[in-house]
Amino acid sequence: MTYYWPPSGGAGVQRCLKFVKHLPEFGITPTVITVDEKQGSYPILDHSLEGEIPASVQVIKTSTREPFEFYKKITGKKDIPFGGFANTGKENWKQKLFKFLRGNLFIPDPRIGWNRYALDAAVKVMKRKDLKAVVTSSPPHSTQLIGLKLKQKHGLRWIADMRDPWTDIYYYQDLNHTALAQKLDAKYEREVLENADEVIVVSDDMKRLFLKKSAALNPNKIHVIPNGYDEADFIHPSTPSSEEFIITYTGTLTEAYNVVGFFQALCDTVTRNPFIRYKLQFVGKVSEGIKKQIEAASLPLITEYIDFVPHDESIKYLMASTVLLMAIPDVPNNFGILTGKLFEYLAANKPIICIGPIHGDADRIIDECGAGRVFHYSGYELMTDHLMQMSKTWQINTNLDLPFINYTQYSRRSLTEKLSKLLVS
Repeated sequence: MTYYWPPSGGAGVQRCLKFVKHLPEFGITPTVITVDEKQGSYPILDHSLEGEIPASVQVIKTSTREPFEFYKKITGKKDIPFGGFANTGKENWKQKLFKFLRGNLFIPDPRIGWNRYALDAAVKVMKRKDLKAVVTSSPPHSTQLIGLKLKQKHGLRWIADMRDPWTDIYYYQDLNHTALAQKLDAKYEREVLENADEVIVVSDDMKRLFLKKSAALNPNKIHVIPNGYDEADFIHPSTPSSEEFIITYTGTLTEAYNVVGFFQALCDTVTRNPFIRYKLQFVGKVSEGIKKQIEAASLPLITEYIDFVPHDESIKYLMASTVLLMAIPDVPNNFGILTGKLFEYLAANKPIICIGPIHGDADRIIDECGAGRVFHYSGYELMTDHLMQMSKTWQINTNLDLPFINYTQYSRRSLTEKLSKLLVS
């Protein structure tokens, strides 16, 4: 059960899609219950992903009732907001009002209006098929309440897959919950964790966060299955430019990521290497605040913004790059943030420059794989030294692809095998 499913785009949909794609290889036939895209609220669409759904998999799409049409009317915005409202830009009073309503009237989240439709669909499937288990994937965390009801009313084995923290998500405080709303949300979170037969999280630090929620939790029932990469996505050859030193960032980037130090380090590197043509390339959503930071760092002339592209095309941008830039939000509890982007960066076999917490889960994986370096947000001098050294190396050999990265353990097929063992245990 997943709200995000093709034609929904973005990183969130990849996890469930790839699980469903590979589960039949391990003797498991999945049925997918999701929302009808004509009624659902997807910030991004990527119709190319529909081609990856196995023909043998039944996909059931249901109705829903959500407040986002009302949001668009009162704010004048055409886009659905991301979870952290990263794409809303500077907020007016109407957007602030909606954020308050979202945090206090729709708990855990506004997509809870999908639950009764999805639950009805699940009960109908149970009457037709001998279901062995249900996997509920979130966010939206309201999806987990469907699994809770299926467990309590029908005794179905239930695996709760949590791609993000719940009440510890980095933008949680921005939703202006009242004390009562926070209490109710924490109650839902605790009930899900305590009642699920198994809980899956994407990082070690996220497991630590969830274990603090209840003394009744058995650590052995919380399993770490990170995001990953699909080997079938990386069929394009590496084609780094011999004319430009291309630094690529894919995905959403806002001020919360705190990359000011990197921009300044890059500016100094460009100034000190006038005979090298640098390009800073963003593929995805970049906030206006970040664009102003780029202007302040005197980087507009080397910067290119590319709007959202289909997933397959985003891989091509990775393969044509010299270096890949990654950033982790500079927020509390960020040590366990592991997006799918990291693993696709690994599979691209390019050096990674990551701006984020030292000794976090991303730092550990990048170090284990020998795939690049992580720099603290304030590590301007170290970033500059690193960029200077890479620039000198590039002048000798414009192909900086790494000789070997031990990343195969993060293939989507390998990760799905871990899920399959939980489903049949």
